[in-house]
Amino acid sequence: MTKRFFLAALGVLTLAGMTFAQDKQAAGPRPKSKAEYDALSKMLSATDPDSKIAAGEEVITNFEKTEFKSFVFYSIAEAYNAKKDDVKAIVYGERALEADPKSYEAALLLARTIASKVRDNDLDRDERLNQAEKYAKQAMESIPGAVKMNANMTDAQWDDAKKDLMAEGHQWLGVVAFNRKKFDVAVAELTMAVNDAHAPDPAAMVRLAQADNKAGKFDDAIAMADKVMALPNLQPVFKQFAQAERVRAFGAKAAAAPAKQ
Repeated sequence: MTKRFFLAALGVLTLAGMTFAQDKQAAGPRPKSKAEYDALSKMLSATDPDSKIAAGEEVITNFEKTEFKSFVFYSIAEAYNAKKDDVKAIVYGERALEADPKSYEAALLLARTIASKVRDNDLDRDERLNQAEKYAKQAMESIPGAVKMNANMTDAQWDDAKKDLMAEGHQWLGVVAFNRKKFDVAVAELTMAVNDAHAPDPAAMVRLAQADNKAGKFDDAIAMADKVMALPNLQPVFKQFAQAERVRAFGAKAAAAPAKQ
């Protein structure tokens, strides 16, 4: 199970394990009525962001004491993220964390949304980088002790999923360090994002090649770019970025080499 599939399937897996029977001994959250169950099911089965947002808002409005409040806010935040509405994604991600400070899903979403959009000329650049770092670390503190959200997951599947989630935390810490021009730190964090993952994220691999170039580690940048380009079923955009970093590394090596007499 890859990290992305794991995250996308989280709600479905959770709902599949729920019953609305009055089982007081059952572990984990449970809907308190069939109406709540149906409302959650509607949200999880929504096929587009707007429908998911509307269904999630219905759950919050009609079931104020739902035990799934954090997850619903997180689902809405992901939907806004898909709509590229960063402001609302952050608002709902923070609501999810407010409802459950150990929601590593929401913390990673916030770290990703903030860290990946910081620019050098942003007036609040330092503040946003500090926020992204805080959220990444908050997620990484919660992941190791997190329990499986569905009993049907094997221990091995859950261990692999946690490796990928931790790797994502390292990726955003690496992006924060890169934006701070601390390229050696960025290389270290992104190396863990790639090497410690069960299924490395091609985006993290490209970012590592970029950080290697900035740190003057041109051979490492070339090697990582080659690894990315050799991945099966690679999205064209990742291949283009990897190829660009490869060309950049070769150019920098040539420029740094002593001229022949």
